[in-house]
Amino acid sequence: MTRLTLFCKKLAEAKWFELLIVGIILLNCVLIGAETYVHHHWIRITQSIVLSIFTFEIVVRLIASGSLKSFFRSGWNNFDLWLVAISYVPEALFSNVSLVMVLRVLRVFRVLRLLRTSPEIKLIVSVLTKSFSALFYNGVFFFIFLYLFSIIGISLFRLPDYNSLDNAGKADYERLMAEAPNAPVCSPEPYGTLGESMFTLFRTLTGEDWTDLRYNLLKASEYGLIQTNSVAITTFHVVWFILSAFLLLNLVVGAIVNNYQVIMEETRQKKRLSEASLDGEN
Repeated sequence: MTRLTLFCKKLAEAKWFELLIVGIILLNCVLIGAETYVHHHWIRITQSIVLSIFTFEIVVRLIASGSLKSFFRSGWNNFDLWLVAISYVPEALFSNVSLVMVLRVLRVFRVLRLLRTSPEIKLIVSVLTKSFSALFYNGVFFFIFLYLFSIIGISLFRLPDYNSLDNAGKADYERLMAEAPNAPVCSPEPYGTLGESMFTLFRTLTGEDWTDLRYNLLKASEYGLIQTNSVAITTFHVVWFILSAFLLLNLVVGAIVNNYQVIMEETRQKKRLSEASLDGEN
């Protein structure tokens, strides 16, 4: 190990250096927020200095790793390198306004460097990363039921086309829109299309105005615009809310909690092995 590598390793592991980088990351976050209010040249200058410090930190960790392979083996190093490298891409390279906006948005992601500032946050990120596989299958399971209930919702609750109605039907339709308009009024028919039906069920999952949907459909049933009785309307929405909000979401929570316990046990095991190794050397 060369002197430079040893020096960089000690610097990267020094507590004061770690606290300095955390402070710089926090300053960077504040400046990113400040830029949404004011555009001052001092902010741009300070951001450039911050970027230089981030670059210096990455170089220090690269040298401390001893080799490129060792450096890139760490996901956190790859993550930091990507965030910093994006900041060096000049906006002048892009003539497309949309691409420039995307570049600016990506630069804002430097705030995510806060994720590596404490072991506890790293642990949470590790849990979420380990949970991706289980969350994917939970998502597939959730989508199956979402798709199923969306089609059922269209079949039961879609309002007839206004232009296809006779005069009496049009009068009932207009009275429904006056007494029980879509909530909010600017929104389209909740079960008019498959996409809108799926969004309506997702909205129900959040608890947002799902009872208003039921009341409006009850009024539509009363006017004969849909051929579904009040019991079916109520049962459909209550069953979906219970299934989605209490069962499907709890599967996600269960997967994350289970992986949290696994990660904690692995961490304890590594700590015990490390302590045993140190005791053996002594």
